[in-house]
Amino acid sequence: MKVLVFGAGGQVGTALLQAPWPPGTKITGLTHEQADIGNAASIAAAFDSGAWDVVINAAGHTAVDQAESEPDKALRINGEGPGLLAAECAKHGAALIHISSDYVFDGTKKTPYFETDTTAPLGVYGASKLAGERAVAERLERHIILRTSWVFSATGANFVKTMMRLAASGRDIRVVQDQIGGPTPAADIAAAIARILLHIKAGLVAWGIYHYCGAPPVSWYKFACSIFEIYAAMTGQQVPVTPIGTADYPTPARRPANSRLDCGKIRSAFGIEQQPWQAGLESAMKLLCRQGG
Repeated sequence: MKVLVFGAGGQVGTALLQAPWPPGTKITGLTHEQADIGNAASIAAAFDSGAWDVVINAAGHTAVDQAESEPDKALRINGEGPGLLAAECAKHGAALIHISSDYVFDGTKKTPYFETDTTAPLGVYGASKLAGERAVAERLERHIILRTSWVFSATGANFVKTMMRLAASGRDIRVVQDQIGGPTPAADIAAAIARILLHIKAGLVAWGIYHYCGAPPVSWYKFACSIFEIYAAMTGQQVPVTPIGTADYPTPARRPANSRLDCGKIRSAFGIEQQPWQAGLESAMKLLCRQGG
């Protein structure tokens, strides 16, 4: 089975290339420099390089605040690009696994979001991700849209790396306590996708939208406290952190207050269980320390 990964230089893309894959799987990764997801000719050239059974789109414009000031770029990469990719998959008979986001919801629901809940993005990033979902669904029947949340790893830009950088700087740290979600190690997303691939290979898959994130749900503040507990154990340095409200930390883009995703559907369809994010957090932080990060 031949698998092509777009966005191989990002958090999930890197994890996908490092993941243990089922025997007989050949995986090839393309970074943004090698294949521009927002360019039809670039996508076509990537497909011409081989006969692909499954394509995974881990590419994306993930700078949420920056997207507010460059909506055209965000829409091209997150919205139009997945549609171009889906059309090329349809042309070549490939299935597509597309990574999406909790930001397609407005966060006003009091309980975890189901795949069937009404979408209502709060900003440009969420709107562009929703446009990408719709473009994929319209152009390709054999697709899996995998919504996830609060992704972190030792690669790329993410909350864990930001907190570690602030801890090392000695600056006062204030973290929002009224936004709740499921932190998700990129490696766990890769493992979930590898399991989905087994079902695709066996022809036992219900196409559509699925949710997957780490457990248990936690606030950004509590997540930061867990980061600093591990940081203290590794360095001997205690890091104080102050809880604040969203209103005390204004940003260009609005964030969902509730980013919890119900993962019952993916468990029923593929036997994929949510994993405790604490184990992935410790692994990522240890790797960062070894790298001098």
